[in-house]
Amino acid sequence: MDIRIEQLTKRYGPQTAVDEITFTVRTGEVLGFLGPNGAGKSTTMKMICGLLAPDHGTIQVGGRSVLEDPGPVRRHIGYLPENNPLYEEMPVLDFLRFTAKVQGVEASRIDERIREMVNVCGLDPEKHKRIGELSKGYRQRVGLAQAMVHDPEVLILDEPTSGLDPNQIVEIRELIREVGRAKTVIFSTHILPEVEATCDRILIINRGRIVADGSPEALRNQVQGRSVMRVRIEDGDRDNVQQALSALPGVALADPVTGTTDRFDLQCGADGEVARRVFRLCVDHGWALTELRPIESRLEDIFRDLTLN
Repeated sequence: MDIRIEQLTKRYGPQTAVDEITFTVRTGEVLGFLGPNGAGKSTTMKMICGLLAPDHGTIQVGGRSVLEDPGPVRRHIGYLPENNPLYEEMPVLDFLRFTAKVQGVEASRIDERIREMVNVCGLDPEKHKRIGELSKGYRQRVGLAQAMVHDPEVLILDEPTSGLDPNQIVEIRELIREVGRAKTVIFSTHILPEVEATCDRILIINRGRIVADGSPEALRNQVQGRSVMRVRIEDGDRDNVQQALSALPGVALADPVTGTTDRFDLQCGADGEVARRVFRLCVDHGWALTELRPIESRLEDIFRDLTLN
């Protein structure tokens, strides 16, 4: 079930949270929705779900307008909000039964859907507990289960792996990819490696506007003309080395690698001479050059370039 967004706009007084964005998500596609805090991600997701009315623009899910026909459209959407509101006094199974009824699951299928969600979301060890007794990770699993209990064709997941440990994150990542083969999935996250491992496509929003849209590989291609080179120089004072590297022609930035005292990532131009200049610099200063290699542009670098302005 496709999602089509055109000229979507939402304002809160003088502040424009979402500014005339347009994009499409196809059936079977997993879209990673990225952006700094306050960029407009959650607002956009709430508008797609029909929970928030836009000031301008159109939203279609499966060819139906969310604004003109919200009831039928919502039945096809599963939504996990960022804050994951749950009834903490309810046992897990009772809560899933309640949400299944609210979502219109046929009475004859409710038990089957609950069993499937307990299995898929890994809730079996804790299924008889009250939600308030669960760890944050298991509460997040309950939230995922309620979003999928009615077998929606569209999943909107706002920070679905928040609070999970690394093993649980991998499990949820695999679940999202599996679900995404047959459904349309949009999920937001701040864990950039998770996006690369899970998503078919990445959309980056900043200050309410789309600043990038494409596969991880396509986004890296956007920074063609700029390369990153990893350099390790021993026997020199770190500040002096950094200053000397920054002054080389073709080097836009010499960025120290976190946790090291002798490694730098050089943001370079495309003239192909930076490596030769680094080598000559080390010879002239008597420094030991023990590493000099190009590295692939990281999604983190691309994200910073597009959102730090």
